[in-house]
Amino acid sequence: MPVPVDWPSGEAEARAEQDRLRGLVIATGPAPQPSDGALVAGVDVAYDDERDLVVAAAVLLDLATLEAVEQTTATGRIAFPYLPGLLAFRELPAVLDALADLRHTPDLVVCDGYGLAHPRRLGLASHLGVLTGLRTMGVAKTPFGFEHQQPADERGASSPLLDGAQEVGRAVRTRRGVKPVFVSVGHRIGLAEAVATTLTLSPSYRLPETTRHADSLCRRGLVEAQRAYDTRSAGTHR
Repeated sequence: MPVPVDWPSGEAEARAEQDRLRGLVIATGPAPQPSDGALVAGVDVAYDDERDLVVAAAVLLDLATLEAVEQTTATGRIAFPYLPGLLAFRELPAVLDALADLRHTPDLVVCDGYGLAHPRRLGLASHLGVLTGLRTMGVAKTPFGFEHQQPADERGASSPLLDGAQEVGRAVRTRRGVKPVFVSVGHRIGLAEAVATTLTLSPSYRLPETTRHADSLCRRGLVEAQRAYDTRSAGTHR
């Protein structure tokens, strides 16, 4: 998978693209419903900077049963240097390829990261949603430096994730006595709906099942890509 020829190559170009796309985010919309046979995708990415490898995984779950319906991976070159606030530009080409290989169109894509809970209000989930038109949301493991009060201890409790006075997401307790996750709107879904969906996807563990499946798959895919890379490298040095 090559990096797209029109993909930003530097910080100024990437920030300009964020400015262009930010106004296209739709921060309202319904949640997919299990009773409608909804399919929810989880996406995640694993890197090997030394070998210039990135592997993205997309795993599609039946929202009613949380059983995996389909899964794909895409392997390619790292598309952008590591720069805080611009990680979507490293990840999206591979994520887009993995999603494109799914036979079914997801009713929602859950990203291991941020949507509007981003300094420039265009994290991976929002960026992905605007580019594809898909409904997207972010569920992150950390609050990205935004302020929040600890939610109450019971499952389902939440508190605002704040950038100054602006609410950019919610800290959500998916398990009693376990630290919260950080939910934000990506595109075409409201915050309350994103929080409710996160709880539906997290019946037993801190992280949504979408994230758990995609994380495991992309890590396995990276190991396979590293082996293939090393085999090719060994062959060229004989």
